[in-house]
Amino acid sequence: MDIEEALYTTRAMRRVRPDPVPLDVQAKILDAAIRAPSGGNTQNWRFLLLDDRDVIAKIGPLYRDSIEQLWLAVYADRLQAAKEHPEDEENIQMVKVQRSAQWLADHFEEVPLFLFGFVQADPSGGSIFPAVWSAQLAARAQGVGSSLTGVLSFFHPDEVFDILGVPRGEHWVMACCVSFGYPTGRWGVAPRKPVHQVSYRNQWGSPVGFTVDQPLWSPADADPGH
Repeated sequence: MDIEEALYTTRAMRRVRPDPVPLDVQAKILDAAIRAPSGGNTQNWRFLLLDDRDVIAKIGPLYRDSIEQLWLAVYADRLQAAKEHPEDEENIQMVKVQRSAQWLADHFEEVPLFLFGFVQADPSGGSIFPAVWSAQLAARAQGVGSSLTGVLSFFHPDEVFDILGVPRGEHWVMACCVSFGYPTGRWGVAPRKPVHQVSYRNQWGSPVGFTVDQPLWSPADADPGH
């Protein structure tokens, strides 16, 4: 797969089929992950793949509770605004995100594969997120969708540590949980605010120096006949 296609179409794909992800595909995903940059080459990360249905069933209720708390707290104002002004484009996108995230919560036990990323003594995640993103890009190249979430780290870290048997006293931090599976929907370029609206140059608030009104890659670019 062309790298630009992978970069532009690797968006959150939460709705997935229950079909298992083959071990050889899992191996490609993780082998790509560990090739990512590691500060000082310390590689102070651990990756835990989870496909045991019994263990997933224990974490599912914790994940649903985390998502519920997210809606009631962090996103409460945005969801209220979406109810009051459902016609606004920003609110339309918010509702789509909520429905997608809620689907994953409601169907957590049906997702075939999860990846938990742990990093040692680095609460920022700077030492592990390049590796996790490489895993997600590698999954995209294999036709596997993924979605990263950190809600379990905020709301139920101790319970998840106990369920997964993560050792205490070694300063491990649960950086994220990533769901993997073959998506039910289509790949596509995610809508985003234009880069010139969220980027500066040299000083905060200074224009970045270019304007990008449309994505600089489209599915047509991947068509050999284009």
